[in-house]
Amino acid sequence: MFLKEYISDVFKGVKSLLTGMKLTGWYALHHGKEKITQQYPDNKDTLVLPERFRGEVVMIHDEHNEHACTGCTACELACPNATIKIVTKFDIQPDGKKKKAIDKFVYHLELCTFCNLCI
Repeated sequence: MFLKEYISDVFKGVKSLLTGMKLTGWYALHHGKEKITQQYPDNKDTLVLPERFRGEVVMIHDEHNEHACTGCTACELACPNATIKIVTKFDIQPDGKKKKAIDKFVYHLELCTFCNLCI
């Protein structure tokens, strides 16, 4: 029984490998003429970023140096690898009510996987 399972696993592995190689070969034959990689310093003037480009997460501020973040920490909870850390504080408003505000926004770019769950 062990030998039968072993041979079956070997055939499944070979089939999977050939399926993947078939796809790779198709892309090599049909898409080999179109250059996908862009040489950055050479094309600085004509560079257009794709619409779905995911870059560094930044906290956007308006002209009064204020942001729209309420400090709800939803982005911190959504982050799968704890890249974002929100430190909140409570400010007292002129009418005497407490309002949650951000004290510190910590973002570790080196840990980010650009999954776009925080946005």
